[in-house]
Amino acid sequence: MLMGIGNLTELTAADSTGVNALLIAICQELGIRTVLTTEVIPWARGAVREIDIARRLMHYAVTRHTIPKGVDDRLLTVKDPAVLTFTEEELRALQAQITDPNFRIFADRDGITVLNNERFIRWRDPSRLDELFAQLEVSEATHAFYLGRELARAGLAMTLGKTYRQDGALSWGYLTPADEPRHDRLTLTQRSTPRNPPR
Repeated sequence: MLMGIGNLTELTAADSTGVNALLIAICQELGIRTVLTTEVIPWARGAVREIDIARRLMHYAVTRHTIPKGVDDRLLTVKDPAVLTFTEEELRALQAQITDPNFRIFADRDGITVLNNERFIRWRDPSRLDELFAQLEVSEATHAFYLGRELARAGLAMTLGKTYRQDGALSWGYLTPADEPRHDRLTLTQRSTPRNPPR
């Protein structure tokens, strides 16, 4: 038996991951083993990969008599299944152990925290990251570009309710790009703030 599901995903202005998962669940329950789909409309791009993931997930759920949850999160592309968060107390305890001036960035649904051995800034407005950046007083160009990129990523994570990991890609399910290669050696680019000598 064949079922054409491409028309539904292409004629519905909704993210195709959820639509395809539900359609494949119906096909699995009805015993439909062949589906026809397309990737013509922009929001259906990737539909074939989504259907492949969905068919495996739904087959597992039906044959194991379980719900299709907690097995494979690759179809969760916009919203994360859980968001890693730290309390202010935990972050301040971390700051107390830091001895270098490089910034660490954390984000959760309530704000972005930037800290190093000298500063602790908690920021709640992802639309005004320029004001947060100004408080960091970064003058070295490559460090400024790096922090700008990371703050933009943290702001996006805060806005969408995603887990932010500094130097790591946000999770977009099966669409997640590979993390950038990490260097074995940490290069300090942020300079310590000169302190006034005691009088």
